Amino acid sequence: MLLVEEDSVDDVLQVVLNHLLRAGSRIEPSKGPASEQVGAAIELRNPRARLSRSHRRSPIFSALGEWLWYLSGTDEVGPIAHYIPMYLKFAVEGRVEGAYGPRLFGADDRLAEVIKRLRDKQDSRQAVIQVFAQSDLSNQRDIPCTTTLQFLLRDGLLHLAATMRSNDAYRGLPHDIFAFTMIQEMVARNVGVEVGTYLHFVGSLHLYDSDADAAAAFLDEGWHNLKPMPAMPDGDPAGGVRWIIEVEERIRLGDPSAPTLADLGEHPYWDDLARVLLAFPEKSGSGLRRIRESFDDPFYEIYINDRHARFEED
Repeated sequence: MLLVEEDSVDDVLQVVLNHLLRAGSRIEPSKGPASEQVGAAIELRNPRARLSRSHRRSPIFSALGEWLWYLSGTDEVGPIAHYIPMYLKFAVEGRVEGAYGPRLFGADDRLAEVIKRLRDKQDSRQAVIQVFAQSDLSNQRDIPCTTTLQFLLRDGLLHLAATMRSNDAYRGLPHDIFAFTMIQEMVARNVGVEVGTYLHFVGSLHLYDSDADAAAAFLDEGWHNLKPMPAMPDGDPAGGVRWIIEVEERIRLGDPSAPTLADLGEHPYWDDLARVLLAFPEKSGSGLRRIRESFDDPFYEIYINDRHARFEED
């Protein structure tokens, strides 16, 4: 069993990737050879330290796009393939069978049930969402890796425990931590409490050989300074969530009605997320500089600098 207790996603990745490269057991799954740890328990003590500060491993655009795809409740592959083209490999007739969105925010809106349960009974042990279903084993291309999400409200703090049957340590783990801790913070704001810790339990935690060199290069960067993401505003975030989902769609589709930098400024937290989304399709250095200079919180500037640097390298 691998036990990891760290304060940031970068620190978690340092421990996990180093362990898999040095002590992982060899396996030959269908997606390619890999090093595996059977049984892993990860505690992220600061769930807002959910984004890597590494130039090499900062997935802010794909992570934000995936989180918003979940929130939209759709299983259509187009919106997520815009940020993560690999999803196209898992689609069947334009849809992703194992998509989390319909399971969390679809017609049943299971997250709303969790919020109601926590409001009704603070010490509930039943605020659980089942993501994986037995019938998923017959899916053609994509089986959910997440089995359950359990929300625990204790002593005024909201903890989240995610259980995974399988987890890609280099590509999947950072995205899962981002999306699930963002959902954790949404629920905390709805219930009127602060976020506690994030717990991540994995049956098969693995590193594919195809990512081993990249993982080693990340480790060579050393330890990064802890920098938490800005806190979500107090109160029910439903209005901000609806707005940012709509903004993402307009920007992604190139809709003329999509907001520009000049349209932003009323809601700092959500506006900064919109600025990140505006930076994704931006190809000019001057445009990226204008976006970088417009953020309400300097937390995001490093990611725009990284994107600018990549275009200069190309």
